[in-house]
Amino acid sequence: MERQLIKHVLDREDFGAEVTIAGWVRTRRDSKAGFSFIELYDGSSFSGMQVVADGDLPNYESEILKLNIGSSARITGELVESPGKGQRVEIKATDVEVFGLADPESYPLQKKRMSFEALRDIAHLRPRTNTIGAAARVRNELTYATHRFFQERDFLYLHTPLITTSDAEGAGAMFRVTMLDPAAPPRTTDGAVDYTEDFFGKPTFLTVSGQLNAEAYALAVDRVYTFGPTFRAENSNTRRHLAEFWMIEPEMAFADLNDNADLAEDYVRYLVRSVLDNCGDDLEFFNKWVDESLLERLAGVADSDFERITYTEAVDVLERADQSFEFPVTWGVDLQSEHERYLTETAFKRPVIVTDFPFDFKAFYMRRNDDGKTVGAMDVLVPQVGEIIGGSQREERLDVLAESMAVKGMDEDHYWWYLDLRRFGTAPHAGFGLGLERVVQFCTGLQNIREVIPFPRSPRNAEF
Repeated sequence: MERQLIKHVLDREDFGAEVTIAGWVRTRRDSKAGFSFIELYDGSSFSGMQVVADGDLPNYESEILKLNIGSSARITGELVESPGKGQRVEIKATDVEVFGLADPESYPLQKKRMSFEALRDIAHLRPRTNTIGAAARVRNELTYATHRFFQERDFLYLHTPLITTSDAEGAGAMFRVTMLDPAAPPRTTDGAVDYTEDFFGKPTFLTVSGQLNAEAYALAVDRVYTFGPTFRAENSNTRRHLAEFWMIEPEMAFADLNDNADLAEDYVRYLVRSVLDNCGDDLEFFNKWVDESLLERLAGVADSDFERITYTEAVDVLERADQSFEFPVTWGVDLQSEHERYLTETAFKRPVIVTDFPFDFKAFYMRRNDDGKTVGAMDVLVPQVGEIIGGSQREERLDVLAESMAVKGMDEDHYWWYLDLRRFGTAPHAGFGLGLERVVQFCTGLQNIREVIPFPRSPRNAEF
């Protein structure tokens, strides 16, 4: 008989029907009356399925009584109405096929709670826990919702390269990709590493962003989005940073900063609404065990208009705040997480879009405003997390872009193709980037970003 996912069986009402499920044992309780209660889960939902296994099953003594937490089995039986509390249906087993046992003495996961730090040491097993499994389902829903959102709005899904020669952020913290022998690389006459002998004939790196490539396609097919892994070689071991993470980056031709902000606001609300509608059990778990304000906060984001202020207005609000900050606020400094959270959680009590940041600390590609001091950039801030989206109207004027690159110390010759986009048929365009992991954090309440990606990559952590 064809196996069904537990999430589908839980919704059925055709009592008496024969069903087959498979999964891993969460618990087994034995009755003195000669039968066992087995809770089986398969990861398709937060809830598992209770199975009643009678002692007259042929393998009851030899196998069923050996099922412990972590064991796997396939169970066929009759779907019946459950007399117990907390469950509507259960399965009365007619056949239990045991695939793999788990020694309770050595199995790392037990019923007792484990710290997230300890779970990271067994990242290959931690998806079997309630928290990590629920986070994976929320992440999946956000991924699916992302594609729905952009496809419904006629965006073309674009695959940009993971190997690049361009630093889109001008940050310099990039992982090098090379085939040269690190012990004896070829050298030029002046002793420098000769990258003309490397695989690509020049220095190459793992990408920090697909934006520049996406701009090329937006200026040809109007609107595109990328969704893939990006990399930062920052030696940062904080709860907010990863060396490898997933980015969603839409780019739109014939769009300005207001269009960009409208799209970003619609997108965030769409994501949150999708999670609220489709991950109810998981969110209830996070609301109970991780953050008791989670559901209220998510509903507030899904249902509210975002506040829109300029960077200058934000600084004014922060300077007048009736509290002190670890990082003092003056015009010209970048906003820190504590400032972002004050704006969203105290000052306005809703998401905030901050626009028009100082040119000095923003990227070279952002459009210069008429004041000469600021650029058409935007940050979307949400409660608890702070910045969740960063974007801008891109500089479409060749002369202004070249000037900005010179001021930022960028090599024009290296970005010749990017400048070509302004030489030939330039047009106003805009886009933004959203880190998937930050959104998963926001939608789960989990404080450490390492809990919302399957196998986190951070300094000195690439075990799995």
